[in-house]
Parts: sequence; structure tokens; C-alpha cells
Amino acid sequence: MGEVFFYHLQRQPLEKALPQLLEKCLERGWRCVVQASSRERVDALDHLLWTYDDASFLPHGTDREAEPALHPVILTDGTANPNAAQVRFLVDDAELGDVASYVRVVLVFDGNDPDQTARARENWRAARAQGAEVSYWQQGEDGRWRRK
Repeated sequence: MGEVFFYHLQRQPLEKALPQLLEKCLERGWRCVVQASSRERVDALDHLLWTYDDASFLPHGTDREAEPALHPVILTDGTANPNAAQVRFLVDDAELGDVASYVRVVLVFDGNDPDQTARARENWRAARAQGAEVSYWQQGEDGRWRRK
């Protein structure tokens, strides 16, 4: 059974935190799929990952491309795993789904949004009901993630 990590955004927006988290996964040799809630959000994240840092970029693609399996990071609004990812990121209230297919599922939610916080609590219970090992991560004053 995989792990489910809940990342509680308080000091940075998703647009700052997601590239950092994806970079950590790629450093470990993990392939990732990022599930957003809409095609428009996928397009915005696609643009973000090309431009978030002037000195680098994250190699990625979307599930609309001809060969998504070639990309280490895939952006989607669906539930498929087109690049055989070991890690699934869920953003913007994307549905938790089956966690057993992944080494890790990372649910990133905005702690300043009461709806996202309530949904994260529901997903916490759902992940535990599936038998997943769950953990909660929060940003410290220095912006680093700490397991709580």
C-alpha cells in the first residue's frame, strides 16, 4: 500500500510549491502525474513548469500529447496514469481515487481556502479507509516542509 502525503499550503501558493515538490521526486528517479481539476488549470500548470525559474525548467508534458509515456511528469485532468508514474499529485480538489497503484500520492491543498481544507480532511479519512499510510506536512516560517 502506498503513502499519502498531505501538503498544507500556508505561506506559498501552489505555483511556488509544486515545482519544488516535483523536482524532489525527479531527483529520486520517480515519474509523476499531476492531476488538476480542469483543462484550463492543466494549461496554466503547463505554462508554469516551463517558466517558473529562469535558470531551469521541469521536463513535462500533458496527456493530450502524442506520446505522454515519454515524459517524466505528465499534467492531466483525468484519472489515468499515462506515463507509468510512481507518484500522483492531486491539486485543486482533484479526486483522491485509488492510492494502491502508486508509491506515493501527494495531495496539495490551500490552507487559506476552507473548502479545500474540508476536502483534504475528507480525503484523509478516505485514504486511511483504503489502508494507506498518511502523513501531514506543513510549511515552517522558513518555507521548508515539516512533517507534523
